[in-house]
Amino acid sequence: MNLYQIIKKPFRYSFFNAALIIIGVNIGVFLITILFPELKILLSMNVLYVTQKHAFWQFFTYMFVHADFYHLLFNMLGIFFFGMAVERSIGSKEFLLLYLISGFFCGIISFFFYWATGAYLVILLGASGAIYSLLLAYAVVFPNSKIYIWGILPVPAPILVAAYAGIEIGSQLLFARRGNVAHMTHLAGFAVAWLYFLIRMGINPWKVWKNTYQNG
Repeated sequence: MNLYQIIKKPFRYSFFNAALIIIGVNIGVFLITILFPELKILLSMNVLYVTQKHAFWQFFTYMFVHADFYHLLFNMLGIFFFGMAVERSIGSKEFLLLYLISGFFCGIISFFFYWATGAYLVILLGASGAIYSLLLAYAVVFPNSKIYIWGILPVPAPILVAAYAGIEIGSQLLFARRGNVAHMTHLAGFAVAWLYFLIRMGINPWKVWKNTYQNG
């Protein structure tokens, strides 16, 4: 079996609430970092830690660390609402692979962006990169779904993804140095999920959305 076949090989469908397990791990890590605050720096991602102290584990661990309760809460709500639906559709193993690969490569991409721009003091933490991947996955798996903004305004999932992408691009260009939101990491989440569907699952998100609205 060559590399291409390994990458494309599907999992047998199974469901074991992986999204809830991920939420539980995030909550557990949050509680541990409250008890041992120094762990937050060790587990978050920082260019200097990676380059000078060889803290390569941070490419993976940063996605399980959160700054405060509200940061944790909103990210876990994203996993609960989007992740659970995606998991039920594609299976827990595929969901876990998508989530962990997305988070890992969001960390890699963010690291090189911070390194190239001299943002050596930035500390990256949180699950939002992987959650943006889940948002795109949700829009691909459920292209007809409508998401209610503020519980009132219905927006088709693909349109919401496009709107978020535009907001993140604009925010990255205009406000990146004046805020503490990882806009590049969010954009990386969209990009990694897009490539995941193309390469691993043989699904072109653009064609899915185009066919949905042409036939709708």
